[in-house]
Amino acid sequence: MERFLWFPLEDLPFIVIVLMLVFTVHEFAHAYSAYKFGDDTAYKEGRVTLNPMVHLDLFGSILLLVAGFGWAKPVPVNTSKFKNRRLMSIIVSAVGPLSNLLMAFVGMLIFYILHETGLLYSASHGVYMALVHFFWYLIIINLLLFVFNFIPLPPLDGYRIVAELLPLRIRYKIEQNIHWAMIIFLLFVFIPPLRAVTLDPILSLQGPIFLGLINFFDGIFSPLNWYDIAMDFSGQNMLR
Repeated sequence: MERFLWFPLEDLPFIVIVLMLVFTVHEFAHAYSAYKFGDDTAYKEGRVTLNPMVHLDLFGSILLLVAGFGWAKPVPVNTSKFKNRRLMSIIVSAVGPLSNLLMAFVGMLIFYILHETGLLYSASHGVYMALVHFFWYLIIINLLLFVFNFIPLPPLDGYRIVAELLPLRIRYKIEQNIHWAMIIFLLFVFIPPLRAVTLDPILSLQGPIFLGLINFFDGIFSPLNWYDIAMDFSGQNMLR
């Protein structure tokens, strides 16, 4: 079973909690921004909420556990209700992954505060390990989803952003063949050789972003020894 999952089986409780948080905030950001821009479609369907059960998608959640990334239920958006349809559509699409970046930032900020105040080390070893696992997954999964959702393939947010920037003629042709694009996307996910030369290099961008956040917070707080934290987390160096 553990080999079937992308994450260690013993970490499943942390993964589930983090998934509920990151997917909920991501979809709420879409729904709330669309509502503020004049589209009440998501609001009428009860999507302008932080209730995780409204946003979670079973297949997308399972895919993240198995393949390392996934998605939640797409928020319905009627772009014809926007005053500036193209600009507001791009913003509504972008705020989802940007919310993941913000959550990673806040998660690392809280972790550094726990380190700075000594609270991270004053509890029992079990509590310390729980905090390390929770915040590690909170930061890493949010950064993963931030990068992943900007990939310009349907059904991801990156595709919606690129589609709004394309000439209508080209966009129309893509929309006519969108089912093929989704099939290609799934092939990239489930065929390791294809994934190794397509998705994996893109997803690896989370590493430099992670290190950039570390450098930023190390300049504000007492530096954290992330090598030791990574060793505590998994028994091997996870900074790769």
